[in-house]
Amino acid sequence: MSVFRKPHDFAPPPLLYLLYAQPIKTAIRFLDFFFSLLRSNKPKPASPTLRVVCISDTHCLTTPYIPSGDILIHAGDLANQGTPEQIQKQIDWLDGLHFEHKIAIAGNHDTFLDPRSRKTLSLDDQRGTLDWRSVRYLQHSSITLKCNSGRSVKVYGAPQIPECGGPDNAFQYIRGSDAWSDTIPSDIDILVTHTPPKHHLDLPSGLGCEYLLAEVWRVQPTLHVFGHIHAGKSDLLGSLKGGKEVVRWDERQRRIERALSRPDGFFTAVLNPRCWIDLIKITFYGTTGALWTRIWGGKTPGSTTMVLASLMYTNTGELRNPAQVVEI
Repeated sequence: MSVFRKPHDFAPPPLLYLLYAQPIKTAIRFLDFFFSLLRSNKPKPASPTLRVVCISDTHCLTTPYIPSGDILIHAGDLANQGTPEQIQKQIDWLDGLHFEHKIAIAGNHDTFLDPRSRKTLSLDDQRGTLDWRSVRYLQHSSITLKCNSGRSVKVYGAPQIPECGGPDNAFQYIRGSDAWSDTIPSDIDILVTHTPPKHHLDLPSGLGCEYLLAEVWRVQPTLHVFGHIHAGKSDLLGSLKGGKEVVRWDERQRRIERALSRPDGFFTAVLNPRCWIDLIKITFYGTTGALWTRIWGGKTPGSTTMVLASLMYTNTGELRNPAQVVEI
């Protein structure tokens, strides 16, 4: 396949394609990564620390390589065809893991969990039931977890995703429509969604949701866990980030997201003065932000640690990505 041809939406694009189709955006992504390294250290966790283990997109598979922790989060796509039998087997596996608390949400492949997509299953499967055992299932709902350490954290989970398949795919909404505004409680500590927010651990084609991103700007949780885009940590920048990034809610971040929302195309970007202004301003805000925190000891803005938790490696059918561990 030509390196200049647009790849499949869910596949990581070659670097040469990005340099051709998104020259300024690609430069901005690398600048963002560079300035993130220059900024002050990651946010310090509260005391006592909670160790959160994040997984998603297991698609009927299991792995013995789950690190220990206090809270386990599964961010959806437990199954493939989404039958009760497939989902129950995944629940039974999660139930056998030793964590103080376990949280799960649905993904688009968990067909049975959405009353609309459930109608595509056989009549026997439509009548099925699930026993969630020790796993707390969240569907547009929240829960406060009280841990043995004395800490309490509030977790909110929601499964909806921009449309990407047929009617057997669960919790879909039309891409470009707003399924998020003012839906997430403002006092949560951990947000769990299946789709990523647009431009964050997302593929350059922008498969995440812009309305979810706006909602995360409003709520600014300590931790945001998601899955769905298996290849989000398989392209060059995704692999450098390792499926995890700290997003600081400042003017630099706002400028980056605005720049990444501009149209693709080599000449569209190179001949557009606004794209070059984006690049200059992001460089300015990145430089001053690094000086402010590293040299002058200034206070850092509020931040959210974002985690792409997919264990599935691209679309190989193998759980080759490691679980993500975050201390909060």
